[in-house]
Amino acid sequence: MAIKSYKPTTPSRRYMTNLDSSDITAKASVRSLLKKLPAAAGRNSNGRITSRHKEAGAKKLYRIIDFKRNKFGVEGTVATVEYDPYRNCRICLVKYVDGDRRYVLQSKGLSVGDKIMSAESGLDIKTGNAMKLKSIPVGTLVHNIELNPGRGGQMARSAGGYAQIMGREGKYVSLRLPSGEMRYVLGECLATIGTVGNEDFANIVIGKAGRSRHLGIRPQTRGSAMNPVDHPHGGGEGKTGSSGHPVSPWGMPTKGYKTRKKKASDKLIISKRKK
Repeated sequence: MAIKSYKPTTPSRRYMTNLDSSDITAKASVRSLLKKLPAAAGRNSNGRITSRHKEAGAKKLYRIIDFKRNKFGVEGTVATVEYDPYRNCRICLVKYVDGDRRYVLQSKGLSVGDKIMSAESGLDIKTGNAMKLKSIPVGTLVHNIELNPGRGGQMARSAGGYAQIMGREGKYVSLRLPSGEMRYVLGECLATIGTVGNEDFANIVIGKAGRSRHLGIRPQTRGSAMNPVDHPHGGGEGKTGSSGHPVSPWGMPTKGYKTRKKKASDKLIISKRKK
């Protein structure tokens, strides 16, 4: 997929880039797979902002994606490749032989007319097919990986993402994740073969502030530009360097400070992404 640039009619337009949309074959047309989500804008169930610098952004409809891939033994055909405003990869509308239609993440190389299927085992190692990890050969690249059997894919779902199967040990399969972390995942968990498409998304240059606002990203103000009452880095005559380690507005250390809480799944991590 090519990166598209623009004629520099304005200063911001000079550096702005976007993805060529020639791979998109249709607009969303299955109403039962579209849903309107309320704009949370970074607020939790109590209405309090828990994730700052977020807003509603441009109006959009959510596409209901089949992350579970649990339609075993039924062959499906890729009918369309579509744009999804809620994610950075493309999605495919799959029509199954029994008449069912579902959206799945587009695997790299998957195009209109291709056949895909899900099963517990016994399928060809072909892009777009989904099987249990214990049935996929070592060394295969996979994406949309479950953490708990039947819950649906939770790992390696973004554009260009994948994990590699490194080995097996008992009921577990060892994976090297996109972050570089090595961890065990139950062999009963499903995964889709191949890598997620649209890998050129990482090369897009936003180009202007308004485009970020369309995506729901609000401006951020540097702490050093604030007053002391608003931020620990604020105040001082002229520009001043921060005294001590950088902290959040509430005094929590940032940039390297470990905030991960102990989880039951920590014992499944072989090596962390950071040494």
